[in-house]
Amino acid sequence: MTQQGAALQGYNNELVKCIEDLCMQKEELNKQIQQGEEEKNKLQHEIQVLNEQLECVCENLAQKVASRNELDKILAETEAAYMKILDSSRTLLNVLKKEVGSLKHTPELKTN
Repeated sequence: MTQQGAALQGYNNELVKCIEDLCMQKEELNKQIQQGEEEKNKLQHEIQVLNEQLECVCENLAQKVASRNELDKILAETEAAYMKILDSSRTLLNVLKKEVGSLKHTPELKTN
């Protein structure tokens, strides 16, 4: 019976060692899981911060594009009005030149 008791004791020792090994593996996995969760939370926070920054940049960009479009419209209107002024000035100059030219041919304005 001592032989059986010794065998049982050997099995028990191996069983306890296996259980201890499994507990150590579980503790190591728990540490890795905790580290993974911390990393995940950190990355999720960074993503949230980046998304907020992206939203601000997009809003700012949209405002600037709207301002640029308004400036384009104002510039186009101003250039069109300026071209009308130039055209009117040219027409006025041509009319004035004709009038001055016709005045030179009238006898009253000729000098003796």
